[in-house]
Amino acid sequence: MSNSVIMENLGDQCRQGLAAADVYLLALKSSVSAKVSKDGRIDAAALETEQFAAHGFAWSATYVETLRQLLNWSDALASEGNFGELEQLIQQIIFGEYLAQLVHGIPMWQGEIVRPSAMGVSHDAYSTFRKQIHKLTSRGNTPQARARLAELLVEGADSGHFGSLGLDETLNMVRDQFRRFADEEVTPHAHEWHLKNELIPMSVVDQMSEMGVFGLTIPEDFGGLEMGKTAMCVVSEELSRGYIGVGSLGTRSEIAAELIRLGGTDAQKKYWLPKIASGEILPTAVFTEPNTGSDLGSLRTRAVKDGDVYKVTGNKTWITHAARSDIMTMLVRTSDDDKGYRGLSMFLAEKQRGTEEDPFPTPGMTGGEIEVLGYRGMREYELGFDEFEIKAENLLGEAEGNGFKQLMATFESARIQTAARALGVAQNAFEIGLQYATDRIQFGKPIIKFPRVHGKLALAAAEIMAARQLSYFAAREKDADRRCDLEAGMAKLLAARVAWTTADNALQIHGGNGFALEYQISRVLCDARILNIFEGAGEIQAQVIARRLLEGGN
Repeated sequence: MSNSVIMENLGDQCRQGLAAADVYLLALKSSVSAKVSKDGRIDAAALETEQFAAHGFAWSATYVETLRQLLNWSDALASEGNFGELEQLIQQIIFGEYLAQLVHGIPMWQGEIVRPSAMGVSHDAYSTFRKQIHKLTSRGNTPQARARLAELLVEGADSGHFGSLGLDETLNMVRDQFRRFADEEVTPHAHEWHLKNELIPMSVVDQMSEMGVFGLTIPEDFGGLEMGKTAMCVVSEELSRGYIGVGSLGTRSEIAAELIRLGGTDAQKKYWLPKIASGEILPTAVFTEPNTGSDLGSLRTRAVKDGDVYKVTGNKTWITHAARSDIMTMLVRTSDDDKGYRGLSMFLAEKQRGTEEDPFPTPGMTGGEIEVLGYRGMREYELGFDEFEIKAENLLGEAEGNGFKQLMATFESARIQTAARALGVAQNAFEIGLQYATDRIQFGKPIIKFPRVHGKLALAAAEIMAARQLSYFAAREKDADRRCDLEAGMAKLLAARVAWTTADNALQIHGGNGFALEYQISRVLCDARILNIFEGAGEIQAQVIARRLLEGGN
């Protein structure tokens, strides 16, 4: 293989590039910190004014951490003798592209390119970094490298091999099992469910229960498989590759189980966790309210204690799978005296499972469907509560005022799982685009032969692998019981963007056909769009990452 495709001493070059990026990131931190600080502390007003710079720093840090995890992935594969040409090209392309974007500008989203000048980095730091990484940026993501990677991707399409994931034998078996399930039970039907706005059939939900999806991370003592968050990533990605709605069914159970495991009483854990693990009950999360969005401190839905029950009055919105659920993890205000987050409490609110004819039969509760572009398999609802009753014993932890703290404890897992769902959607879009580009003949040859077609697919495959390794890293940190809110946030931030760009490019490859509802990519594009909004919109996620890093987080 010529040096124009795979660089000489790729590993050494990448290690040197990462070391240079670490030094450059410190310079960015210093310059952005000066913009947003006052008297040595982060100033909220300045942080808001300099939001573009702060979020650019968050994205820069995400890129550097992604490169670190991709290098760790390649080193591990090399030590096992599994670092082949395909994997080498992925590493080379990502290092070349992400280092170039650090120098020339990172696309936080469409029309939002953040450049070093916006972050105030010194000319010396910028110039030094640019010189140090010149070889990687000039010879990394080249047309030749993308063309060769595309050839290898086509060769691996039938077997679904688009690069070694770096998983152990057990997780590879888990991945194969759920990949087969998605291919056989989900993919053939997903588009019809979407077009008809149908709920995912209970037969599919029942099969997922039997496979242990809903108890995947629940401790064995409570009927779960206790497989950890890395397994959750693998399962969520494969199910979401089939259809995001199927991958997201596990999210409700993951959130509910995590809330109960971390914040519930012993009696609550003993009663609820086995029911969730077995799929006997289907949970939903009831947090958001009209006009609040990410501002949970402004929640107004009120719960008033009346004997051995709480009576809830208020409204909630964007509640996924609300009609067919049996229990709601519900965040409400129990104290008017404590403003903001301190007056919030979390409840395990029981309800009757609805039907198509009567979606909300529970007294004190009404609901209406919100029609949406994608993410349709579970449906979204607005809910109204008028003295809706919850047993007092179902107050999570049996203590008021802890709701926000209990919810925050679940954010790491939720964002890791959302990153995995995004990877599944991205992988699906990539595979659909690759198949179409291989089959579609124009001007006498498959369109994948054209550089601007195979270039899109090659970069997509490389970015998906990079975001995947970042997500696995966050999951491993969580499994090791180490704080990983930063890593989880970065994984979600990057994976959501990768899902959208991959789906958008795959639709572009379809040309006019991609705009037709009969083609699957039209659905995948709609599904991909939600990923940068829920579980923390991209702007909120970047804000959280920036503040954490600027306040001294590592």
